[in-house]
Amino acid sequence: LGGWSRFLRSLLLLTMSDSDDDETLQYKIILLGDGTVGKTSIAMRFTNDEFGQQYKQTIGVDFMLRRLELPGNTRVALQIWDIGGQSIGSKMLGSYIFGSQAILIVYDITNYQSFQNAEDWLALVKRSFSDKQELPYMGLVGNKIDMSHLRAVKSEKHTKFAEDHGMKPFFVSAKTGDNVSTTFFKVASELSGINLTKPELEVASKVVKAEIIDYQSSSQHVGAAEGGEHEEKKAKKCSVQ
Repeated sequence: LGGWSRFLRSLLLLTMSDSDDDETLQYKIILLGDGTVGKTSIAMRFTNDEFGQQYKQTIGVDFMLRRLELPGNTRVALQIWDIGGQSIGSKMLGSYIFGSQAILIVYDITNYQSFQNAEDWLALVKRSFSDKQELPYMGLVGNKIDMSHLRAVKSEKHTKFAEDHGMKPFFVSAKTGDNVSTTFFKVASELSGINLTKPELEVASKVVKAEIIDYQSSSQHVGAAEGGEHEEKKAKKCSVQ
């Protein structure tokens, strides 16, 4: 019950964050993928332009928020849901992704197994929706392009997987920030029905300002939802990029 209460309280806080602005479009974006592929690093780079050198496992789910403005004075609030890699076997996964407008499956381009497991994550997403429900916007994100010299997954294989499964292909580096903002900006513009040229996309993604919810003080950080008690994140000596 404790896990559920924290989960529901976090949902309420996210809903209240924009309750005073009915003109702002709100999109729930889910980050899925194995542990250590860099989901949290991507979210932190996008929302706060930060990168942590040490790996800290996400237990359950973390929430972050970034507001931006699209051409035509279209204001958007992106709720980024960073789902812990161990959630692949969790009964809570369906609850996490419920109501999402976009799901990005992330893998590490230097770790072929994480790419293979993307198919398992995709299968879980599909099982969470009935046959009559349309899947949300789906994207495949290859992280750590700053380490292309150690690439284990060819770009062609990435693109083919995305095309075969109706997903949009993206490559990013959370460490350097390459393509992170443009990826989320492209997702937001497509969800909003706004077509942007490449120059417009690059310029717009550079000028918007980020805002992050302080989920530590606002109970936005949710621990193991099924376990009841939140487990403190343990830092490990490996870099997530």
